[in-house]
Amino acid sequence: MRAFLASSIGVATAAALALPLALSSPALARPAAAQPSVGAGPAAPGAPAGSTQSLPLVPVGPAADRTPGVPGMSTSPRLPETRGLSAREVKTFSLVGVVWDDASTQFDGRVQVRTRSVATSAWSEWQDVDTHNSEHAADPDTVERGSGRVRGSTAPLWVGQSDGIEVRVQAEPGGRVVSSGLPTGMRIELVDPGDTTGPQSDAKNANTSDPATPDHPVSPVDDDKGELALLPGMTMEMAESSSANVPMAPLGAQEIPALNKADSTADAVLADEALAAAPYIGPRPKIVTRLGWGADESLREKGFVYTNTVKAAFVHHTASGNNYACKDAPAVLRSLYRYHVVSSGWRDIGYNFAVDKCGTVYEGRAGGVAKAVLGAHTMGFNTDSMGVAVIGTFASTAPPKAAVDAVARLTAWKLGLFGADPRAKTTLRSGGGNLYAKGSNVRLNVISGHRDGFATECPGRHLYTQLPPTRTASAKLQGRP
Repeated sequence: MRAFLASSIGVATAAALALPLALSSPALARPAAAQPSVGAGPAAPGAPAGSTQSLPLVPVGPAADRTPGVPGMSTSPRLPETRGLSAREVKTFSLVGVVWDDASTQFDGRVQVRTRSVATSAWSEWQDVDTHNSEHAADPDTVERGSGRVRGSTAPLWVGQSDGIEVRVQAEPGGRVVSSGLPTGMRIELVDPGDTTGPQSDAKNANTSDPATPDHPVSPVDDDKGELALLPGMTMEMAESSSANVPMAPLGAQEIPALNKADSTADAVLADEALAAAPYIGPRPKIVTRLGWGADESLREKGFVYTNTVKAAFVHHTASGNNYACKDAPAVLRSLYRYHVVSSGWRDIGYNFAVDKCGTVYEGRAGGVAKAVLGAHTMGFNTDSMGVAVIGTFASTAPPKAAVDAVARLTAWKLGLFGADPRAKTTLRSGGGNLYAKGSNVRLNVISGHRDGFATECPGRHLYTQLPPTRTASAKLQGRP
């Protein structure tokens, strides 16, 4: 198998201003001075425009400027340092997260936000942001981890279209924090996913008059020039990403169609495995491509990175909350992608696949859904594995059956391409983490939860308990006795 890495990341940034205006409620704190906003420049043709506002968190008093008091936060000036932002109006955003300068700095503390809805102008209650996110990252000592762009980050939280923000961050008493109490360079990231009127989870391929339809496939390579062929309005980055899924879908396709079990065996050739005649490949599920969910391909680093095989699948939850409709899942995914790349400094979205609450499967990190693409989902075990993230939070909420069933269908197909039995165990070599020393050989379930490879609550207690029946269902779909 090949393994190559592009040397630069295609993130274009432009300076802008987020002007904190006077808010309607007199009980809210006076907004601070204007804060900077960071985002991509003009979106590539066909890609929805998005932006990221990055606002530094500043020291705040123990109680005077809290509107209202933050549940669970200390009001004593003798207790740990608190930073945040007073209530203010900002440009529209839909997802929030907190980042800091040094990715190796462990943040033990609490982050809470409240936001103002664009639709109703009402402020939400205080909401907790999951602070345990360091385990979702590239392995130590990898090129991606050592790029100099990677930052520490919390999990992102989807809040829906909002135009007001208030933030409080407090170090945990006795936690493993730096001497100043909180990591340096902490700031809130406010992510706008861009136009949500684009392709949705039920998107179809281009109309029948388009040359890039299944009946009139377009070769990804111009035979005369030996270069990628571009459809009208398509950038080179878009063509590069889309061509990685040819011939499963034509260049420019918004989804990869489902196949029955017999026809899915041909996909093994695309996985560079001599398994075309193997009987244990599950039927291919429908997969919404990156073009289908509106990924801005100019954000990610150019090129793809591959590992040798796919021996295991790690199941995650995004910890971004459950307050989204299935029609909004592409916008949530665009926000997660932008947060991973622009805010956290990764080369691409970390997960290889995502699944929404209605059971729609989405292509994650670019490089081809049938390929062994190196992700950044389970620190220490990204090599020879795949990461599947169910969009939502399942620590105290049960995952929808449709989502669990989709994980079984996806793993039956993808693991089958590489000859892996979903009910079996496999051995992975640790790349370093907080459970297993770097270089150690670890015996894991072929379908594992994130917590099996790293000390974390992910994928949430209720999703984790669904893994045993998922293994059985996945193996059955492969046709195993």
